[in-house]
Amino acid sequence: MDLPLIPPMLATPGTLPPATQDARWAYETKQDGQRVVIYLPGDGGVLLRARSGQDITAAYPELLPLGTVLGTTPAVLDGEILALDEQGRANFQLLQSRMGLAHAPGRAARRAATVPVHLVLFDLMHLGRRSLLRLPYTGRRAALEDLGLAGPSWSTPAALVGHGAEALRATREHGMEGLVCKRLDSAYEPGVRSRAWVKIRNMRTEDVLIGGWLPGKGRLTGLPGAVLVGQRAAGRLRYVGGVGTGWSETERTELAALLRAAETEVCPFDPVPPAPGAHWVVPSLVGEVRYSTRTREGMLRQPSWVRLRPDLAPEEAAADLPDDLG
Repeated sequence: MDLPLIPPMLATPGTLPPATQDARWAYETKQDGQRVVIYLPGDGGVLLRARSGQDITAAYPELLPLGTVLGTTPAVLDGEILALDEQGRANFQLLQSRMGLAHAPGRAARRAATVPVHLVLFDLMHLGRRSLLRLPYTGRRAALEDLGLAGPSWSTPAALVGHGAEALRATREHGMEGLVCKRLDSAYEPGVRSRAWVKIRNMRTEDVLIGGWLPGKGRLTGLPGAVLVGQRAAGRLRYVGGVGTGWSETERTELAALLRAAETEVCPFDPVPPAPGAHWVVPSLVGEVRYSTRTREGMLRQPSWVRLRPDLAPEEAAADLPDDLG
């Protein structure tokens, strides 16, 4: 059977629904993995497509047995591919060693032996010869759960209706990426970033030292497009990433003046990061940044600027990185 090509529905960044509307929403854990649409044609095969539409089936050989679990019933499902750490939490850096191997099935099979993945399923868009796109979330979710899809490399985690504040608090306490809120009456909107799905990312904040900046372009010409920041590790300033968002126009202009006053010819980072066109500064400015997680190398993921910290001296800020990240 030829199944319809369905791009995944996307969530809009936001906050928890008002308490008065809490019971109208379902809450699912936001997973830090690779979004995938799963096509089961009913002939024993399986096709995995990334959010871009790319066929990534060969990258994940341990998911091929999923093609037989529904017998001859065709289906299209929505889910996320995860690589789990020792604590059973999704670790995107582990997953990166599996991504990009769709054209190297031999390497993918060898990597699967050391970094296995797990597929979490959270929506069902097509079943048999019937499209479920217009069904409300509750109807699609009930149909998905009725399939009983639980196996060695896949599962259907429960969704919680209501109790959004408690659900969000639990994700923070357990170090998870965040929460996705889904309106119970919402249809599935292929390829649309919809307000019927709201994602809340748990962010962390830390103090960093500014060691350089990259010039902006277009309307930001003459201003910093991004600052290059670091933290101490074993007595040196270790580069941890570039921050290019989070400022108002006034803040960016004020920061530009401070950076020019601190300019130096010597890169303060050890080792020197690959940053063509960078302007180096004496690391005397302390900033606070917000980020989601760190990579295994200690780099900040999705950092954004919060504020300058003139109340902190450089030696008071940016505490040493853990030894395994330094």
